[in-house]
Amino acid sequence: MRLLHAGHGRERIRHRAPWPVARRTGDPPVPVRQHLPLHGLPRHRRGRRRSRQRRTTHHRGASVKSFNPYGIVGAAIVPHAPQFLSLPETEDLEQVARVRRSLETIGERLRALAPDCIVMVSNDHGDHFVTHGVPPFCVHVADQADGMHKHRGMWAIDGATGYALVPEMERAGFDLAFTMNAKLQTAFTIPYEFMGFGRDVPLVALFVNAYVPPQPSGRRCYAFGAALQTALQRLGKRALLIASGGLSHYPGTVHYPHPDLETDQRIFAEIQAGHLTHLLSYDDWELDRTGNVELRAPLILAGALGENRPPFTALLEPSWHHIYASAGWDLTEPAPARDPLRYPAMPPERARLAEAVLALRTRAEAAERFLDDPAAFCRPFLLADDERQALCAMQWDVLRDRFGIHALLTSGAAMQIGLAAKRRQAG
Repeated sequence: MRLLHAGHGRERIRHRAPWPVARRTGDPPVPVRQHLPLHGLPRHRRGRRRSRQRRTTHHRGASVKSFNPYGIVGAAIVPHAPQFLSLPETEDLEQVARVRRSLETIGERLRALAPDCIVMVSNDHGDHFVTHGVPPFCVHVADQADGMHKHRGMWAIDGATGYALVPEMERAGFDLAFTMNAKLQTAFTIPYEFMGFGRDVPLVALFVNAYVPPQPSGRRCYAFGAALQTALQRLGKRALLIASGGLSHYPGTVHYPHPDLETDQRIFAEIQAGHLTHLLSYDDWELDRTGNVELRAPLILAGALGENRPPFTALLEPSWHHIYASAGWDLTEPAPARDPLRYPAMPPERARLAEAVLALRTRAEAAERFLDDPAAFCRPFLLADDERQALCAMQWDVLRDRFGIHALLTSGAAMQIGLAAKRRQAG
């Protein structure tokens, strides 16, 4: 692959095979490695090229989880309104400055993760994929692409990774189209520049069809994101994923001056709270009517993250023609602890105790035997001393909250024993 690095005063040429090296069936995947130029990273991160070792994280209220050093390590949702670049008199320049500062903050945090791959998902705006060859998903596989409008000129493209994604996504059930001559629209270059990436920092440009029916559904986009995460892991990439688009706006229509602020405030509140699966609640008709056809890029991000987690920063800025939203995620950090489940899974080591409590809940004669001699009832279950003591003492809260026995079992057992005791009193 040939990469042209602008700003160096000369060309730097690198050659790479566009496809992963052929391998025998059953062999592990061969990573296609490509590092970003050092000058695109903060000084304190230079030299830290090695992938992080797999580590185990522990935090209150969360299960133990291994961190995969490959795949998406950081992500962002960003706007791309062309007014950010043209700055017409109709724009609130202070608002544009706030949006730019938000993207700069997100970009600084994500660049510090030292990625070796940047994937940006956005949509065509009628320049390429509208009258012929309208794929639901398409990746740029050239080594550079011409920008548009005030961003004309060559931008570096990570075509090697783009090519490598094609067979990987096919393996996951997605026929990913590719292009070698599409221009790089400002939907890509505006947020890329605002986030601190230059023309010479290669990106994987992924197009999702947002405007030309039939578009991929929200669920299809979410599934595409999950497959993209797996593909990047298989390729041995430490990647950033940037979803560029929206929120509501209606370009080219009479509705352009009237974005749907009410819907967007609801969407943003869910994103800010980390409820990314909320985006799946909008069908194609709702995405169209609310001006959120570009929500397909954030839906891909939601699928790639694969979990509900709040961003480290988020901003909502309504304008007269767009609702701008930005948010960033650092996936190398553990997700914030959540309150424990009301109905947690029962611990495997408490299986015999659970059987004993189940017997008390479901069999009247078991409750009678327990009342006759609690210790004798417990003996066949081979309970540990602390388990036996808690059960014999009918400490239902201890059995439920300390030992993790399901609440339906403890409450049902307490009821059965209570009924058995009443029968004895009545008799």
